[in-house]
Amino acid sequence: MFNLPSKPIGLRWRSSTLFIVATVAIGLFTDLFLYGLIVPVLPFLLRDRIDLPQDQVQSYVSGLLAAYAGASVLFSLPAGILADKVKTRQAPFLSGLAALLAATVLLAFGQSIPVLIIARILQGTSAAFVWTVGLAMVLDTVGPDKLGTTIGSIFSFISVGELAAPVVGGVVYAKAGYGGIFGIGAAILAIDFIMRVLVVEKKTAARYEGTKPTDANSQAQITENGTPRDPLHQDHHDHAPGADEEAQSQNGHTEESPLLPKPDNKRSSPSSAESFKIPPNQPRSVRAFPILYPLTSPRLLTALLVAFVQASLISTFDATLPTEAESLFNFSSLRAGLLFIALDITYLVLGPLAGRAVDKYGPKPAAVLGFGYLVPMLILLRLPHSGGKSQLILYCALLALNGVGLAIIGSPSIVEASSVVKSYDEANPGFFGENGPYAQLYGLNSLVFSAGLTVGPVVSGVLRDSIGYGNMNLVVAIVCAVTATLSFIFIGGTPKMLSRKER
Repeated sequence: MFNLPSKPIGLRWRSSTLFIVATVAIGLFTDLFLYGLIVPVLPFLLRDRIDLPQDQVQSYVSGLLAAYAGASVLFSLPAGILADKVKTRQAPFLSGLAALLAATVLLAFGQSIPVLIIARILQGTSAAFVWTVGLAMVLDTVGPDKLGTTIGSIFSFISVGELAAPVVGGVVYAKAGYGGIFGIGAAILAIDFIMRVLVVEKKTAARYEGTKPTDANSQAQITENGTPRDPLHQDHHDHAPGADEEAQSQNGHTEESPLLPKPDNKRSSPSSAESFKIPPNQPRSVRAFPILYPLTSPRLLTALLVAFVQASLISTFDATLPTEAESLFNFSSLRAGLLFIALDITYLVLGPLAGRAVDKYGPKPAAVLGFGYLVPMLILLRLPHSGGKSQLILYCALLALNGVGLAIIGSPSIVEASSVVKSYDEANPGFFGENGPYAQLYGLNSLVFSAGLTVGPVVSGVLRDSIGYGNMNLVVAIVCAVTATLSFIFIGGTPKMLSRKER
């Protein structure tokens, strides 16, 4: 009989929910922080180190940013497929960090444009692996019942990195030059590396503890049975999840999972359960990439649309806030960067609360209310005009109110997508492989999110230049209104009132 090596030192805390979630959070924080840290330095790096003419700096900065986003889009889905094929997620998670380390070294010492492009491609590749594998590890660890709360808390934490990085990068470069910038990057990478090496996944720890998950196809069950259960799960999972849970899934819902919206649960029937059954004799493309079949679900497509619009909104603020601050208040890049505090502080505070609400009430209310709320808030951004302190206070207040909306829409997409794919996974045992389709799903989500981050600045920049800042926000508000409407129809299933009309 095969015997495992001796139990690793500190197995209990290294495989604890807190440490695993913290490791993923630090990994995502590192990715965003290092991305933002280098952005304000790139123009100076190109001019001073590469000797690029001033009139070419902006185009090359845009190109380097596009190289990052393009690599992230290109490698997100392959990262998910790889993570679902291997036995543990730690190896691909570490490979993402290796790519980020190589990118940082190349950025620190690169002396030519091609080297810098390679560095940014590696950085985008790292982002694809870190986000895809990291989110899959979170689901493996906390299960679906706590996913919204956990994602909301993680996104709130990493928003600090997104907020602080450009400011820190500008200040440190002014005081300590390139050495200071990459010294900070090396220190954060070291912490990230140590945590990723130490972390032990729940299912790996289960083998050392001598326990065995009852259902290898259910990520939530793996988590629950992997090690001595975390207190976070005890109040939701007091009975063994064997045959009872399987029988419930055949009826189209699981009572223990609040992520499945109430309308679906109440209308659950054999016919609704059959909607998640995958017919036999699927094409080779679906057998090779099983995540393709769930993409026929309007719920999943709408969840991905929500992710795309969310990313586009974030990147729209990133692209237009500094230029609008310069236009209205003649702010420098550093002072314009400080305006992001008004936008992000509400996201930081309200993110976990919004995630908890998604866990309790389902993703539909948050998606509909969040995008609906953003419609008037975005339109009101046309009010501030050039002036003194009163106009600055008004602009900051409106940014904070928009931050509330960004916090509300932070979790619904990933929670709804996980819920839909979980239903397919439970209804088709073995179809998606031993690890399920979750890393593939998060790879797809990362691809869509990265596409939103790429499209948002381009479209908003063109709109601002052609029709003005106020009208640009009006267009974005209309997009939010359409997204809220689609979320009402599809997220969590068709509402009862619409179902009756269809009949």
